[in-house]
Order: sequence, then structure tokens, then C-alpha cells
Amino acid sequence: MDRPNFDRLVKDGLPVVTPVIHVLDVGQALRNLDTVKGAGCPGAFLINHDFPMEDFLPVLREVRAARPDLWLGVNFLAQTGGVGFPVLGQLAQEGCRIDAYWADDARIDEREEAQAEAEQIARIRAQSGWGGLYLGGVAFKKQRPVNPEDHAEAARKALPYMDVVCTSGIATGQEADLTKIDTFRAALGDAPLALASGITPENAHLYAPLVDIFLVATGINFDGDFHNIDPARLNALLEVTRNARKGAHP
Repeated sequence: MDRPNFDRLVKDGLPVVTPVIHVLDVGQALRNLDTVKGAGCPGAFLINHDFPMEDFLPVLREVRAARPDLWLGVNFLAQTGGVGFPVLGQLAQEGCRIDAYWADDARIDEREEAQAEAEQIARIRAQSGWGGLYLGGVAFKKQRPVNPEDHAEAARKALPYMDVVCTSGIATGQEADLTKIDTFRAALGDAPLALASGITPENAHLYAPLVDIFLVATGINFDGDFHNIDPARLNALLEVTRNARKGAHP
């Protein structure tokens, strides 16, 4: 794990909010990143929900150049680390630092003892030269369904292959079953857990004792707006997390 990166995020036993920005263009990304910074978040994730990865890369280069000191993560939509890590390595060689990569599918198969695909991704990561934080999706929305009775096994098998295990509800904007998050928390022990769907200022208190990082978009956006953060809703969510401590069940 890139521990300095992670230690900057997770402090004092409090869950951390890293907003997710569905990017349209450089200007829209920068405006939202300034909202994130102004609210006191440590950083944000950018995702190319509306266009291909290849068109996303020039945007990332411009955003990083404009905000050189901001903690910045990315999600290349529908791409595993096997695709993402070499791209991140190339960006790093160009001087475009990306601090974290979040993949929706870390290719963990709880039904198998050997994790051949996750092992291959780990090798690609090591060869890429990229040194950021890896958040890997496990039992994640829009991926192969995992039986609830296998959630603990999936979480445990994921541990060796990523810095932060990341799970979700059943769809974008859908809150996760609390039993699922409880199961992941117990299976992971002290290892970090991220949650990436359905978090809102109204329900965050339920998850805050269990989760280290909230990746949140629709829950803090303006109503009916997929692309822009509502500062009032972001501040309301942050107020909830500031008053919550992981491990202290409500």
C-alpha cells in the first residue's frame, strides 16, 4: 500500500468523503474540484461516464496541470486495472500524477481458490511503475452477481490484491444493504473499506461506523443533475461524517 497517500486521507478514525465527478470537460471538472476543495475534502475521483477513456486522457492532463497539488483519483469506466495501470504508468512518466485508481471490477472470484485474473492485474500494476492507491470493486454494481452468503469470502480473497476493497449497492444511486457492509467490515478486519453508491446526507450515519471512504456522486449532486456537485449537500454529508467515528455503531 502507498501508506502516505492513504494516511493523508484517513485520519482520526473518521470516514473520509472523496466525491466522484462525472466529467464532461475540463472546465466542468475544475469547477467541481474547486467545490470539493472548498468544502474541505482531501480530493476527488474523476470518471469518464460520458465518453471513451482515450478522450478522457487529455482532460486528465489539463486538470492535473491546473490543480497540481490536489489529491486526484480516477475511474476508467468499465476498465479493470489490467487496462488502467499501464495508462496510469504512462501518465506518471509524462509528469501527470494520479493518486488513486478505482476499478469497478477487481476480478475477484470467491468461488475459486486461485485468483488468476487478480494475480495478473497485480503483475501488470507492478510492471507499470505507477505507485498510487488501488481501490478494487468487489461484489460491485453492474458486475457478476455475488451471492450474499459469499460476501465475506469475496472480501477476504480480495485483500491481498488491492489497497482498499470497494463495494456498492445494486446500482448507481442505490444504497447498499447494511447487512452486506457489516459482513464486509467483519471479513476485512482493520483493512480499509470503501463504499461507492447510494450515500446521502440522510443515510450516511448508518454506514459511517463501518466504512473508511465514501465515494459519492448522485447523493451530493444538484437534483436532476448528474454532473455537478451541490455544495450544500456536500457540506451536509461532511457534517455527518465529522460527527461519526468508525466502529461506533449507532
